Amino acid sequence: MGEVRDGARLLLRGWGYWRLRPSVMAWGLVPAALVGVLVLTALSLLVINLGTVAQWLTPFADGWTPFWERAAEIAAQGVVLVGAVVLVVVTFTALTLTVGEPFYDRIWRAVEREETGTVPAGDTGFWRGAVDGFALMARGLLVALMAGVLGLVPVVGTLIGWSTGLVLTGWVLAHELTSRALVSRGLSRTQRNRLLRAHRREAIGFGIATQLCFLVPGGAVATMPAAVAGATMLAHRVLEAGGVVDGAPGGAVSGAGSSTHAG
Repeated sequence: MGEVRDGARLLLRGWGYWRLRPSVMAWGLVPAALVGVLVLTALSLLVINLGTVAQWLTPFADGWTPFWERAAEIAAQGVVLVGAVVLVVVTFTALTLTVGEPFYDRIWRAVEREETGTVPAGDTGFWRGAVDGFALMARGLLVALMAGVLGLVPVVGTLIGWSTGLVLTGWVLAHELTSRALVSRGLSRTQRNRLLRAHRREAIGFGIATQLCFLVPGGAVATMPAAVAGATMLAHRVLEAGGVVDGAPGGAVSGAGSSTHAG
């Protein structure tokens, strides 16, 4: 649990950049606000029509007693809501990172200079961000489907679905939010996966803390700049600890780790 808490604390450190770089952080609110309005509208429409959706999903319960028919509809609502929340969180992050590339690039550069004294020269442009955004949405869809299926488990399904969705979405968020700092140091997706898996608890702790902030009304917009800053520091931490790639000392991670040591 200590590593999970350490990961969550990195988000708090990300919030600290409002004091260090207020103008840069403030610009990060712009794309988050624009995407937030769209995503919130879509989620609100779903919630308003949740009863209708649940009835459409449970035609098999039409001949049941009123109690069990209602229970089936409530279970369906829970499953749909679990999947929708996972998709909303992931879609919001993916779209915001893509739309807000210039804004979040400024935050990332500010954190790199503050923490390491330099900015890596690797490619972190719009198209790389767009590709990562689509990858994030695809992974989020898989997590939403998994959480929805687990939500069908009798009695405890909703709890299991929510818990699984929280953990898996936290992992996906941590992976994608750290991608800018890791890609800029020449790491492939395979290398990033391997590096983060070695620090899975810390990454999940950061991702869960970020996701919980997203669930607070208005929290997603306010949290995105801090999440970008905190994810950059998470990348620095795992880079410093991961000096070997594919069992070969002095690989891409080793070189990156030594560059972050200056911070």
